[in-house]
This record gives sequence, structure tokens and C-alpha cells, in this order.
Amino acid sequence: MTGTISDMKVEGAYTFPGQPQQVWDLLLDPESLRSCIPGVETLTETSPDHWDAVMKVGVAAIRGTYKGKVAIVDKEPPGSYTLQVEGSGGPGFVKGEAKVTLEQAEQGVLVKVDGDGQVGGMLAGVGQRMLPGVAKMLMNQFFECLIGKANSQAA
Repeated sequence: MTGTISDMKVEGAYTFPGQPQQVWDLLLDPESLRSCIPGVETLTETSPDHWDAVMKVGVAAIRGTYKGKVAIVDKEPPGSYTLQVEGSGGPGFVKGEAKVTLEQAEQGVLVKVDGDGQVGGMLAGVGQRMLPGVAKMLMNQFFECLIGKANSQAA
């Protein structure tokens, strides 16, 4: 493990159909999380709103299996929560926190994400320039999957 650590910021906004409470429930539903988090192999609840996760994620040529924890804290239903993620594996570690806010919008619910993360080890050294793009892509995949679920519920 090298001493390389890379900081990155992730931001996004996604429009969901439905009412804030429906979207809130979907965002916190363990089955939705399990099926929509990219690369997740297992997501096991250890206590309310806390999970142990095993994920397979790759950046460029560096692929790895990460064991980590996911927690949802500072909940203010149905308006906001903080998502905390940390994981480590062969290529390094990932740690991050994102504030997720829900706002009523003209066409449904606007979900905003504002997060900061750190990546360390070989992953940070090799993938540094690519990491923000990869983080954004994974976040988009996650929310597009959830929006698909929301659309099928709304239909």
C-alpha cells in the first residue's frame, strides 16, 4: 500500500417521479440498494441503516473486491440524509460521505447529491485522473437504476 491519497468531489441531481415520501422510501430500501449499487455482491444489514457490503469495482486496469460499510445517518425524513461509505481491498481504500437532499419539483422529486471522498493506495496513484469520472458514472448508474424502479412503481 503506497501513501497516495486522492480527494474527490461528487455532485449530481436526479429527478424522480412521485412524492417525496415515496422517493425517500425507495432510496432507503435495502433491496433497491442491493440491486442498484454498481458492483455490489452482498449487502448485509448489521443494524438499522448500517450494512456490511462486498463490492467488485474496477478503475482502468485495477480491479478489486472491496469489503466495507455503508451507513445512513442524520436522517430528516423525507428531506435529507447523509450516506457514509468506506471500503478497502487489494488495490486500496475508498471512504466517502454524501449529503442527499430531496425537494419537491414540478415534475416529481429532485434528489441532489453533494459528496466528498478519498481514495488511497494503488487505486489513487494510477486512477487519479480517471476517478472523478468513474465516481460520477457509478453514481449515475445507481440513480438511473433507482429512477427505473420509481417509474415502474408509478406506472
